Amino acid sequence: MRKRKLRATPLDAAILLALAGAVLAFGYRVAGEMNYDWDWTSMPHYLLRYDEQEQSWKAGLLMQGLFVTLRLSLFSGILAVVIGTVMGLFRTSRSPLKQMIGGSYVGLVRNTPPLVLVFVFYFFLGDQIMTALGVDELVYRLPPQTQCVTCLVLGPPQQIPAFLSAVLTLALFEGAYITEIVRAGIESVERGQWEAASALGFTRWGCLRHVVLPQALVRMIPALAGQFISTIKDSAIVSVISIQELTFAGQELMAATYRTFEIWTLVLVMYFALTFPLSLGVRALENRMNRYRNGH
Repeated sequence: MRKRKLRATPLDAAILLALAGAVLAFGYRVAGEMNYDWDWTSMPHYLLRYDEQEQSWKAGLLMQGLFVTLRLSLFSGILAVVIGTVMGLFRTSRSPLKQMIGGSYVGLVRNTPPLVLVFVFYFFLGDQIMTALGVDELVYRLPPQTQCVTCLVLGPPQQIPAFLSAVLTLALFEGAYITEIVRAGIESVERGQWEAASALGFTRWGCLRHVVLPQALVRMIPALAGQFISTIKDSAIVSVISIQELTFAGQELMAATYRTFEIWTLVLVMYFALTFPLSLGVRALENRMNRYRNGH
């Protein structure tokens, strides 16, 4: 397929100049008319600090929050893919019961405010299930070496129940959207592929596993990668249940230092630095998939 050439018009130039003027006006107002005393000198300390007692460099509060955000996004993203795949298969199943379960799950999650879901799942999972399973006692009973590994992967022992609750909550929320991605990917495969596989003697599960899913996965990968980026951004919402991720760390620093604009600007830059390279990767992946489909 021939690539179309981009061509700028006078209207594009006018819009660009208007946007540039708006940005300059906003910057002038922030810098000169807000009567705000900007101070960036302490900001690097919140990213990386030198411990005089241990004679070593350590992560600052914002960097620690970034690490929590990464762990939270990674674990909840993996779990969301598992949940979304199972529910997506339910949505495309011939069983009315499975279709009802998958449809109810998607309808409930996607039509409920995420903040309400966070509170409901946190107080139910954290106060009831985690307590009933004895997660706190289980962590403290682990051998010292295993506790060190657990702290590295999940965080401090006293925060693990809340962290696991946040992972499950975020996974259930993101899993509803992945369910629709999986359903759409499976349904996008031509009906003739099912018929050809059936003619070769495959069962429905064999058709799905060997013929349909490999083709659907190629079409789903860009959307799944984009959803993982959304998971990173959506992880900020669990700050309301005191998960010490990047947004929560920014709130704590803002309350302690009153450096509102500096702190939130730095948090914004950190989120952007985390998600923008992933966005470029997703775009490159989509271009590669398009070339693959077009036979190039």
